[in-house]
Amino acid sequence: MPSLSSADHSVSPPHITIPRDYNAAYDLIGRNLDAGRADKTAYVDDEGSCTYRDVDRRSSAFANLLREIGIDMEQRILLCLHDSIDFPIAFLGAIKAGIVPVAVNTLLTQADYEYMLSDSRARVAIVSAPLVPLFEPLLGRLPYLRKVLVSGSASDSVAALLTKMPTTFEVAPTTSDDPCFWLYSSGSTGAPKGTVHVHSSLIQTAELYARPVLGINADDVVFSAAKLFFAYGLGNGLTFPMSVGATTILMAERPTPAAVWARLRTHKPTIFCGVPTLYASMLATPDLPQRNELRLRACTSAGEALPEEIGKRWAGRFGVDILDGIGSTEMLHIFLSNRPGDVRYGTTGKPVPGYQVRIVDDDGKVVPRGEPGELQIAGPTSAVAYWNNREKSRATFQGPWTRSGDKYTEDADGYFVYAGRSDDMLKVSGIYVSPIEVEATLVTHEAVLECAVVGKEDEDRLIKPIAFIVLNVGYTPSAEMAESLKKHVKSLLAPYKYPRWFEFVDELPKTATGKIQRFKLR
Repeated sequence: MPSLSSADHSVSPPHITIPRDYNAAYDLIGRNLDAGRADKTAYVDDEGSCTYRDVDRRSSAFANLLREIGIDMEQRILLCLHDSIDFPIAFLGAIKAGIVPVAVNTLLTQADYEYMLSDSRARVAIVSAPLVPLFEPLLGRLPYLRKVLVSGSASDSVAALLTKMPTTFEVAPTTSDDPCFWLYSSGSTGAPKGTVHVHSSLIQTAELYARPVLGINADDVVFSAAKLFFAYGLGNGLTFPMSVGATTILMAERPTPAAVWARLRTHKPTIFCGVPTLYASMLATPDLPQRNELRLRACTSAGEALPEEIGKRWAGRFGVDILDGIGSTEMLHIFLSNRPGDVRYGTTGKPVPGYQVRIVDDDGKVVPRGEPGELQIAGPTSAVAYWNNREKSRATFQGPWTRSGDKYTEDADGYFVYAGRSDDMLKVSGIYVSPIEVEATLVTHEAVLECAVVGKEDEDRLIKPIAFIVLNVGYTPSAEMAESLKKHVKSLLAPYKYPRWFEFVDELPKTATGKIQRFKLR
C-alpha cells in the first residue's frame, strides 16, 4: 500500500499526489516508521505514553481484534472515547482493516447514542469506562450492535484484549476514495447527520493547512483542548502531528482553564488549539502563567468567531497570536484562516491555499465585495455525503461547492468577516446547538406554555442561548422558576445546550401564520 511523500512548506497550494490504492492509517503510521521515528514519542495521555512503533503495533492488534469479533471491511464501529491513547489506536486500527470508525461526541445523551448506533448500524461500540452505563442498556435493544468494548484499566478493557492479539496486520486494500470514517454533524432540526469522509481527506488537511499555515514539524509538541471526536480536534491531535512525526498531548477530562493551564505548564507544547470560549475563560483566571513559563509558538482557534479583544489580550500577554479560522464537519478542517505574520483580529482571515471560497446571495449569485451572503467552499476534503439522507446531501453538497450555512462579508483587503448563521443554529463553545431542540425540551416542563431560544452575546461577546418563556396559567416568573427550567434542560439534553438566561414574557412575536419571529427576539 503506497504512502505519500511530504509536500514542502510553501504557502502556495502544494501538489499532492494520492495514489488510487491508499489507506490513510497505513500512510500516517508508515511515514513515521520509514523516517526512522519508530522510537519517538507519538502520544502522551493521563496514564502514560506510546511511541510510533507502539501505535503501529497496537493499531494492528486492534484491527485483528475487530476481525476476530467478526467485523468485516466497510462495516461501521462507533467510538465514544475521551481523549486517550485508545482513541488513535482504535481509529487507526479500524481504518487499517478497512472498517469505518464513527467518532461521536462524548457529551451526549443515551437517546443520542441510540439514534447514532441505529442510524450507522455500528456492530461494535468502543466506549470510555465512565460512559458505559449509557451504552450497556442498548446492547439488547439494537439489532446490529454486537459488543460494547471498554476503554479503561479493567482486566477486560480494550488495552487488555489487545495484549492477546497479533501485532501485525495485512492492511485492507482500500482506495483513496473509499469511505474512511464518519463524524456526526448537527442540523437546524437537531437531527444528527452521518458525514462520510474518504481516505484521502485526512492527509489533505495536513498538507493544505497544518504544514503551510502552522508550519508544523517533527519538533513540535501539540495540545488540542478541542477533543478528537470533533473534526477540528481530530486534525489537531491526530492527523497533523502524525503527518510530520510530532508529539501529541491528550487530556481525557473536560478542558477547564485549570486543566489546560496544567498541561501547558507541564508538557510545554509548542502548538495549542482551543476555542474562543476557552481562551476567554483562561484569560480570566487569577493565576495566569508568565510568558516564560510556556513554550508556545502557535495558537489556533475555531468553532466560533474569535472576538477581537480576546485575541489581542492573549497576544499581549503571551507574545503569540491566535490564528482564528473556520472549518466544518463537512470540510473536515480549516479552509479560511489568519496566518502567522498576517493576523487581523475581528476577521477569519483569508482562504487557505488549495480551497476556493465564495459568498452568494439567496439565489446562489456571487455578491459584490462588502455585501453579506452565505459562504460556500470548494476543496478536496469535502465529505462525500450525509449517510442515509439524500435530501440534505443534495442541499449541502452542490457539485464542487459545499454550503457552510455561515454568513460572511469580504472586506476591501480580502479578509473575511463572520456575520452570523444562515439558519437558526447557534455555536456554543464551538459546538452546534439547535434552538428547536432546546425549545422542544423546555415545553415538556409543566410550567411552560411556549418558548423561543436565540443566541445572545455574553460579556466576552461569545454566543450563548437565551430562552424567552411564556408561562402557563398558575405559574409566576422567578429566579427559582428559571433555575427549575435550567435543571430540566440539563437533565434531558447534553449539558452545554442549556439556556444561560431566561426572560419571561407575556407573548412571543409571531407572523400572521403563527411562526415565531426569532429575529425580533435577537
